[in-house]
Amino acid sequence: MDSLVVRNHTAVTEFILLGLTDDPVLRVISFMIILCIYLVTISGNLSIIILIRISSQLHHPMYFFLSNLASADIGFSSSVTPNMLVNFLVERNTISYLGCVTQLGSTAFFGTVECFLLAAMAYDRFVAICNPLLYSAKMSTQVCVQLLVVAYLGGFLNASSFIFSFFSLLFCGPNRVNHFFCDFAPLIELSCSDASVSTAVPSFSSGTIIVVTVFVIAISYIYILITILKMRSTEGRHKAFSTCTSHLTAVTLFYGTITFIYVMPKSSYSTDQNKVVSVFYTVVIPMLNPLIYSLRNKEIKGALKRELGRGMFSSDACYFCRIS
Repeated sequence: MDSLVVRNHTAVTEFILLGLTDDPVLRVISFMIILCIYLVTISGNLSIIILIRISSQLHHPMYFFLSNLASADIGFSSSVTPNMLVNFLVERNTISYLGCVTQLGSTAFFGTVECFLLAAMAYDRFVAICNPLLYSAKMSTQVCVQLLVVAYLGGFLNASSFIFSFFSLLFCGPNRVNHFFCDFAPLIELSCSDASVSTAVPSFSSGTIIVVTVFVIAISYIYILITILKMRSTEGRHKAFSTCTSHLTAVTLFYGTITFIYVMPKSSYSTDQNKVVSVFYTVVIPMLNPLIYSLRNKEIKGALKRELGRGMFSSDACYFCRIS
């Protein structure tokens, strides 16, 4: 009996991703839209990273975390979107067994890193607004690097829990994943083994990370709100609050979609709704983050204008050098 199970398990060497839709017209439209979103995601986040690196005015802890958030957004979107685009162009989109576990692990890794970075950015805002005199000491380079290490270590551990759980599952034949990427929930439905133990570890790991990071963010903003309300100057209140609006918007979008997918009871929404929300948090949010932080941040807009101005003046100088 054991050898039969092993033979059936090893027979599943690939999975078929059913994707978002079977309608040919919708597939073409979806391909064009998501391709544009992906190009904006890559260009927008790369621009944020490059701007923060080259602009000395942005060499602060908040922008250090923002540049790493942009890197995580690129990795998160790239884990899913390229294969998703292929799915729109072919009739039968397959992904290998190892390719599936790689995609599962990478999405868990970058998603977890994003959770920790959002929490670190909330803590940074808390220190800047509530303890401005101690900001340099509490948010030193060493502290920022330590928080970044915690983020990546947490991402590695959470991704490892999903990968080990995936390898402990047995797949006895059905290999049609009702999703556009190798998410854990639809893979569990294909397993012919007892998945109660396999799902316990990643569920506990992910749940703990979500609870801890949400707690850090909530506590930070409670103290921030109390501090802002105590300010006598209306201008001071507005300035303090404006530094938090971009981060609050990003947090609301990211955790709102995660809560819908991973916290709400599965009976409360359909598989199609799950797919749509998954598109939002894996494809759309990585595009929105650089737009949110750049459009509502005066320092980033100012740094961009300065760098563009320098580029224009240096080009003019080279032109006059050539004609002289």
